[in-house]
Amino acid sequence: MLMENMDATVITTSLPAIAHELGYSPVILKLALTAYVAGLGIFIPASGWMADRFGARRVFSAAIVVFMAGSLGCALSQSLAGFVLARFVQGIGGAMMVPVGRIVIFRTIPKSELIRAIGYLTIPALLGPVIGPPIGGFITTYFDWRWIFLINVPISAVGLWLSSRYLQHWRDDHCPPLDWPGFLLSGIGSAMAMLGLALVGSGLLPAAWIWLLCLLGAVLLYAYWRHAANTDQPLLDLNLLRLPTLRASVLGGSFFRLGLGATPFLLPLSLQVGMGHSAFVAGLVTCASAIGAITMKTIAAPLLQRFGYRRVMLVNACLCGLVLAGYGLFGPTTPLWLMMAVVLFGGLFPSLQFTCLNTIIYADITDQDISKVTSLASVVQQLSLGLGVTIAGLAVEASRRLQGHTGLHSDDFWPAFALIGLFSILSVLPTRQLPAQAGQTLTAQPEQA
Repeated sequence: MLMENMDATVITTSLPAIAHELGYSPVILKLALTAYVAGLGIFIPASGWMADRFGARRVFSAAIVVFMAGSLGCALSQSLAGFVLARFVQGIGGAMMVPVGRIVIFRTIPKSELIRAIGYLTIPALLGPVIGPPIGGFITTYFDWRWIFLINVPISAVGLWLSSRYLQHWRDDHCPPLDWPGFLLSGIGSAMAMLGLALVGSGLLPAAWIWLLCLLGAVLLYAYWRHAANTDQPLLDLNLLRLPTLRASVLGGSFFRLGLGATPFLLPLSLQVGMGHSAFVAGLVTCASAIGAITMKTIAAPLLQRFGYRRVMLVNACLCGLVLAGYGLFGPTTPLWLMMAVVLFGGLFPSLQFTCLNTIIYADITDQDISKVTSLASVVQQLSLGLGVTIAGLAVEASRRLQGHTGLHSDDFWPAFALIGLFSILSVLPTRQLPAQAGQTLTAQPEQA
């Protein structure tokens, strides 16, 4: 988790340098972020099945090897196509790592302890965003951007040793067969739709081909919806969305992650290209949000026990949206200390919302459905994060063209920040449908012996 989260953020401060060397606009390099998320979205649905079928330790170790191979591919890339392909391979490895770990946690931790368990599980992962941006900025500014991917090799070696020493080799002897038609429909449909959206305005393909990709992706996703309704063991069980808590987490979380997924891409880009700061400075500002996020993990459980899930999620989503929109007010004359303070404070609210979304989803499900719920939620989460990057890139490009700028200017970014803030606020619409006592099984105090 440290490696994956660090790699997801370390690249954001290096995009301008990578784009310059490969000969493309920094906005077009959002394809690299989208390709990574597409790899996650395609293979996450099968990760739970693979862990049941082949064993958690074996799948986890293989995922680390795949991720390391993708990292080496990124470091050796000489073209945009090669770089995007290597990022896709990294996504495949990431798709098999985190969901398997989450399934183990949710199968072994009582629901009354789940909030604290998620907090403990998330804090090490949040170290990635803390150290990722400054490391990426420092390496890009003073060395070469390719080294930001080579540092994954020693981390992977440590991960392989730890998994062989501590991870149990459990598997399900009665694992049902994989839903191959569902895997192909959902995976190819998601990839085509997201890549098509990412290519809009890039000039890499004719407009007709780009919109055809989007259309074919939408058709395949609709075909999967029809397929899942008539299959006994679908890859992604959409019937689970009938549960109010699950539906609020998945649908509301989708809107919320559209905004949050764009922030690690949009904020460093605006600081470097729009305001002229170095990659290292952009990394320092960006990492401040992760420090705020870690701080919130220590008080999330008491807040939820005091005010309840519904109230916390409604108020917090609005506060988060306002903070995200406020990032658009940064300009070339904004003091560095003020930007870092605002971003640090802004990291509190997304952290609390993610704790809510990642725990309430398990409030009303049975142990038998944990793998299905984890797969469904993980796919939607990652696709939403990737779509957020795409929408942010389109908003920046549209703003540039409307204002008549030949290159990116600091004024081109505030409409995109306003848009992603609006998405965060819109997440309250599904959340409002939650009953007042939603999530009580998670906030109840455990009985003392």
